[in-house]
Amino acid sequence: MRLQASKTSASKYKRVIEATSSDGRLRGLLQFCGASRTGRWAGRLFQPQNLPRPTHPQGDIDQGIEAMKADVEDLVFDDVMALARSAIRGVIVAPEGGKLVVADLANIEGRAIAWLAGESWKLQAFREYDADIGPDLYKLAYARAFAIRHEDVAKPQRQIGKVMELMLGYEGGVGAFITGAASYNIDLDAMAEAAMPSVPGNVAHEARDFLDWRQVEEMGQFDLADETFIACDSLKRLWRAAHPKVASWWKELEEAARRAILSPGVTTSARSIKMRRDGAWLRIVLPSGRALCYPSPAVDESGKVSYMGINQYSRKWQRLKTYGGKLAENITQAVARDVLASSMQPIEDAGYRIVLTVHDEIIAEAPDAPEFNPDHLASLMATAPSWAEGLPLAAAGFEAYRYRKD
Repeated sequence: MRLQASKTSASKYKRVIEATSSDGRLRGLLQFCGASRTGRWAGRLFQPQNLPRPTHPQGDIDQGIEAMKADVEDLVFDDVMALARSAIRGVIVAPEGGKLVVADLANIEGRAIAWLAGESWKLQAFREYDADIGPDLYKLAYARAFAIRHEDVAKPQRQIGKVMELMLGYEGGVGAFITGAASYNIDLDAMAEAAMPSVPGNVAHEARDFLDWRQVEEMGQFDLADETFIACDSLKRLWRAAHPKVASWWKELEEAARRAILSPGVTTSARSIKMRRDGAWLRIVLPSGRALCYPSPAVDESGKVSYMGINQYSRKWQRLKTYGGKLAENITQAVARDVLASSMQPIEDAGYRIVLTVHDEIIAEAPDAPEFNPDHLASLMATAPSWAEGLPLAAAGFEAYRYRKD
């Protein structure tokens, strides 16, 4: 019970109570451009960008909220703290006479990186899926990687395709699978067992050679079994082979950054992305015209790119190394942020009052009338800005009187 009560999600309730104004509204939840690398909003106070995934179905959560309000939750639920973690989103409610209308951009990072890199087959796949004439994207990801028909992709294989899509877009390898396993509750050993029979022999051989090299160099294998490491590395190789434009864009970004740093005042490019060093700043200009800024950029003797920033683990100001995949991540997430931001004024003009954003989701208050609905909000969010011609967008959502995980 002590361990359960000490979880961060449980302490969020106390933070909400302390931070709520006398009129019942909770303000100051987001810091504009709080994410220094991408310009995204950063969560503050009870950290709405970092809420736990519910472990209860929504019906149980609704019942649990009523039980908590009546102070009888312990009579209805065995694990009250688990209920509290699942219900934390419910502290956000619509004002009297209104409702919450919520919509989320669908796979915006996957769409944005395909658009930025010019991965034309992927962009067409998104368009066909949005028009209900194309296959499930996770099935397609697996099918492209393993050179089979998407109709032949079974449910376990679709899950592997989903993992590949979520983990590998930013030059990630085996380490990215470790991160993803923690975030999405993935059993990597089971995934490896399911994937290996379909991995081409030459790809598995290359992955095994890579593991042998790491073992000789004493670089470790993330405490994974040999076969699990080989499976993860094989999936990485297959995904990159299926996304040649994205994989080559990583290298172009790093080379463009290197040339810009070494040639102050000279503009370099990596497809639609422009870079230039002016004084102590490397600026990366996005398609929207906004620039990402990296202070005190440098290139060391081995050609590695670095800049000064705050270490996310130690919170200290120090020199940070970067590479093509990380630059692609910063740029893609920044573009996703700009797409979201571009829809905000039209949304407000349509009568919705935006009260919060959570990653790629907009939470708005609106009059409790049928003309304000999630389909309308989603259509406003999925309208591409003028600078993003050819970027396929889609959004979906829900309306409710109490915020929840859709």
